[in-house]
Amino acid sequence: MKKITEIKSVRPRIRRKKLRVAAYCRVSTASDAQLESLETQKAYYENYISSRPDWKLADIYFDEGISGTKMYQRPALQRLLADCESRQIDMVVTKSLSRLSRNTMDCLEIVRKLQSLDIPIYFEKEALNTATMESELMLSVMSSVAEGESASTAQNINWSIQHRFKNGNYKLCSPPYGYSWNGDNLQIVPDKAAIVKEIFTKYLAGTKVISIIDDLNKRGVATPRHGPRWQRSTIAGILSNEKYTGDVIFQKTYTAVGYKRRCNHGERNQYLYKAHHEAIISHEEFKQAQSLKANHCQGKGIIKSSDKGQSRYAFSGKIICNECGSSFKRRIHKYATTSYVAWICGTHLKDKAACPMLFIRNDDLELAFITMLNKLIYSRKIILAPLSEKLKLISSDNTVKQIRDLETELMQITEKRQTLLRLKAEGYLDQIVFTQESNLLETRRKELTIELNSLENNGTKGATELNELKRLLYFTKHSKMLNAFNEALFTEYVHRIHVYSRQEIGFELKCGLILRERI
Repeated sequence: MKKITEIKSVRPRIRRKKLRVAAYCRVSTASDAQLESLETQKAYYENYISSRPDWKLADIYFDEGISGTKMYQRPALQRLLADCESRQIDMVVTKSLSRLSRNTMDCLEIVRKLQSLDIPIYFEKEALNTATMESELMLSVMSSVAEGESASTAQNINWSIQHRFKNGNYKLCSPPYGYSWNGDNLQIVPDKAAIVKEIFTKYLAGTKVISIIDDLNKRGVATPRHGPRWQRSTIAGILSNEKYTGDVIFQKTYTAVGYKRRCNHGERNQYLYKAHHEAIISHEEFKQAQSLKANHCQGKGIIKSSDKGQSRYAFSGKIICNECGSSFKRRIHKYATTSYVAWICGTHLKDKAACPMLFIRNDDLELAFITMLNKLIYSRKIILAPLSEKLKLISSDNTVKQIRDLETELMQITEKRQTLLRLKAEGYLDQIVFTQESNLLETRRKELTIELNSLENNGTKGATELNELKRLLYFTKHSKMLNAFNEALFTEYVHRIHVYSRQEIGFELKCGLILRERI
């Protein structure tokens, strides 16, 4: 019989080097109380790390007045990650998961990145060390709770702001150029107000914007945000700001999904507060300026839209990069004897490493559109007719039933949530089980809410797509093959263009179809 003897491992005594430990702190607002809290956190970590004989302080990284929902907008966090990659740090300590990130995906991304570098993170509040963590389950649950707390806080703040909008007691956080905030209202700053009056007077007298800019820069007049020079956008912002008439429109922007700011083009209610403060210019001057701006835009062929920016050309704002989601920008490529128009991904234009998508020539896009539309004219019965029948089969009664079912399930989730809270309060559930179940319910609630919103919009969307399809069918039935690009037809039937590669694009039609074309 074989005899096996286990030889015990002998670990040599190695004098361990001190761990280089970094601390990360963050406060979400720049108020005095929050900044004082930040100083307290910094002092605490200096003492905490110095008190450990096996640790030494690498650095303290702190973000002031920055939300924890967006990882890439926090310079100190990015610097911390860069220092970790350059092997200047052995361990990271932070107060809690919510300080590191209030976004579950960002939190997991940071943890995974540092784990790949063998750098653990210790979350004090949760007593969680990623070096000894068996799986990401607990981290995901706790991070989801932090994200839910952030969403709940945002909802409460939004409700408070909406309430103040309606009551007319919302206080402007950033006074426009020409005003200052006295604690209760806007008050005129005479020397800056004189510049505002001068801009309106010259513009209404027919002076070109570029001439106004050159004059202000030549005289050394300070810009609204203390930049080096006056810009067209600065003058345009002043000429379009209703606050100079003494009125205020609240909620001209709003926070969309993913905590992104959006211009309000009717998606949210707006609130007009007349005679909110002392005026710098009259309502009549402001109306004349808006009319003059509109005439200038019309003369240049610039069409205002709900999309970011303005559309001067048929493809403006309608070409979307499939790699990064950015819109394409128009550029003119010049060579020794020739030049041509091209469209380039906005992200690639700023940073080639951030998006690999290359430019596409304008004439290739026009040719692809002609080819696509000619195919529809030739094969309308094969391509468009079946879609028309499918849209007609959408049953509004079935949609109503689905909406009621979803609302019922949402009510059941609310009841289950209340039951969990009661069981936890009575001591029948521990924190871990409560958090896991709450997280599952919240995930399902979000899914149902998205589905419910989609169904509620489905009837309107379906009717709109059917009408667009009928118009397209009528056109393809009575039109001849195209020989040249028609800008009016493109605007009439195409919603946007998806760029998959330099050789393939997709035309998303207003009727809902996406047709791919090789270029």
